[in-house]
Amino acid sequence: MAIKEMAQFPNERSENGGFQRQPDEFRDWISRAPEAVFAPEPDRYHLYGCLACPWAHRALIVRHLLDLESVISASLVDPIRDDRGWAFREGEGHGPDPINDFEFLAQAYEATDPTFEGRITVPVLWDKHRKRIVNNSEDDICRMFHEFFRDPHHPTPDLFPTHLTESQSELSEKIYEAVNNGVYRAGFATTQSAYEEAVSTLFEALDELEKRLDGQPFLFGDHPVETDWRLFCTLIRFDAVYHGHFKCNLRRITDYPNLHRHLRRLYELPGIAETVNFDHIKRHYYYTHDDINPTRLIPVGPVKVL
Repeated sequence: MAIKEMAQFPNERSENGGFQRQPDEFRDWISRAPEAVFAPEPDRYHLYGCLACPWAHRALIVRHLLDLESVISASLVDPIRDDRGWAFREGEGHGPDPINDFEFLAQAYEATDPTFEGRITVPVLWDKHRKRIVNNSEDDICRMFHEFFRDPHHPTPDLFPTHLTESQSELSEKIYEAVNNGVYRAGFATTQSAYEEAVSTLFEALDELEKRLDGQPFLFGDHPVETDWRLFCTLIRFDAVYHGHFKCNLRRITDYPNLHRHLRRLYELPGIAETVNFDHIKRHYYYTHDDINPTRLIPVGPVKVL
């Protein structure tokens, strides 16, 4: 009997049943050049984020770490995404759009490019002056926050140390491919072969990272850099969501002593716990991904994540 293969995002399904993430559409850059369209001005930009999404979570964390709350405003969408996309609804931990009174984030995309037909994603960096999206790549947004808004005279962390440029970029790319996006490649796979390939690559990377953290607190030594935070945003969701919902179940993060210790160290830094909302995380994944979880039941566990 033939079994119908369901894809959560049909337009991002490869020929072998794997998940092929769409590229970020808006990649404009803030610049200090005199003729720059987007200058690094305080209170000019707004970050549309989401506590459920790991990509948006990283941008929110970097904004916090660099003490930019008074420089770049931010607001959160509802963690429940339906066929209309991310919505601005009143609820615990999220609310109406304070900048444009949009009902849906799709309106920001339409205002920027009426021809855009891709999937609406978070985070989004919005220009309040020009009333359009600047960028919807979390990698770019974190870089711009650090390069153009971080006060070098203020005691904020250096997330991109120049002496680590090459090695950090290499490890960040590997973590993105195998871990950050790897869990999605496993979860959104529609063939057994694509799923098993993604899971194998994911756990090989986690095993390597476990060894790397043996004897040192963070990925590059005694201080966390942006690479640690991109790993954190997947690890914090792993046992609660990816292990069961995405079938990444060879091991849990609690089964990795060094990775679990790394996760706890980052979580316990000032202000980070406030960026983690397991209610938003679990409701988003288990309710929104109805092709994977058609009953939309939200599990009560796990008892221990941290």
